[in-house]
Amino acid sequence: MKRAYEGLLKRYLTYFPCVSLVGARQCGKTTLLSQLPPRWKHFDLEKRADGQTIARDPDLFFKIHPDFVAIDEAQFLPELFPALRVAIDAHRNKKGRFVITGSSSPRLVQSISETLAGRVGLIEMAPLSLAESQGFSDTPFVESLLSKNPMKALMGLAPRLSIQAVHDYWFRGGYPEPWLSRDDGFRRAWMDQYVATYVERDLARLFPGLHQTRFQQFIQLLAGLSGTVINYSDVARALEVSAPTVRTWFDIAHHSFLWRTLPSHDRKTIKRVVKHPKGYLRDTGLLHHFLKIPDLPSLLAHPQMGRSWEGFVVEEIRRGFSAQGHAIETTHYRTSAGAEVDLILEGDFGLIPIEIKHTSFIPTQKLRPLQEFVREHHCPFGLVLHNGDRPLRLDEKTVAVPVACF
Repeated sequence: MKRAYEGLLKRYLTYFPCVSLVGARQCGKTTLLSQLPPRWKHFDLEKRADGQTIARDPDLFFKIHPDFVAIDEAQFLPELFPALRVAIDAHRNKKGRFVITGSSSPRLVQSISETLAGRVGLIEMAPLSLAESQGFSDTPFVESLLSKNPMKALMGLAPRLSIQAVHDYWFRGGYPEPWLSRDDGFRRAWMDQYVATYVERDLARLFPGLHQTRFQQFIQLLAGLSGTVINYSDVARALEVSAPTVRTWFDIAHHSFLWRTLPSHDRKTIKRVVKHPKGYLRDTGLLHHFLKIPDLPSLLAHPQMGRSWEGFVVEEIRRGFSAQGHAIETTHYRTSAGAEVDLILEGDFGLIPIEIKHTSFIPTQKLRPLQEFVREHHCPFGLVLHNGDRPLRLDEKTVAVPVACF
């Protein structure tokens, strides 16, 4: 399946000596590396032979292999990064020499920021997006927001996916292996093994002092917290650990691509806002597995249906911008009086508030917090993402766009 990141990887290899692909385990990083030209040599640090080859003398390794080297799971060999910096600096102006990948990024990002700053282009890769699952590699919704006249471009969008396809993807999530298999038994077994590998192997290797039993309880708890405002003290009491420990665990979950933390948007506002962050499990297939939701009809009747849908849309937007190579900030907004906007996007296009609805009909009274945010923050416009048939102009500065246009 063609990935939207292919073009970005090729472009970054013309910009930087090294490109780093980071993302969740099994999201398709290694498969993307296989699209590199045949002259590239591939090494996987989870293979003992490859790991020993590089670890024995990293400086010598890069002298023997000075160009066209791809290294998988680089976070497992910290001493790789100083040697990689020396190899890059030996021919500083030569581009497209190395690609490294990592699936649990706290150590990887630290190594990049401390050792390879200015020498590496960072691509955050995700599992299949909704569009990719249906064979598309472009992102018309994101491209519209980045255009010279976003409102006109958004109004010109047309749904290219069926409601059934959107909902099927929402239920199953985007991990490639379970997506490509239509066997529900395989999907459940794959998810079980994925969680076990993530907790028992990856994080145990990266964080030797992690209390695995408590952390596993924390991971299970994340499903119930997905889509809610997070109070660290409440979570700490539930797990009988300290609030700083819980903060650390949320940070680990976020930086290993399991969880998405949305900070509170508390800038440039005269109102009292709730400053706690909000968060989501990034993949809805994994969320529904944790919640033991067996099929789409059960999901539509589930108490967490709305929060699951919201998280799905937030991640789709993030994935679209990431695949285009555009940095954005995502926050949420809630006042102490109860006014709420699901998502605030900030980027080259300005500040755009977004309300996310599963319904096709949008009651006017539900738009008030969105409209007030647009006025108070002088936003170019506000968006409602829903399950309608076509884009609609709801008022002078509010546009509704179907998720099927993504």
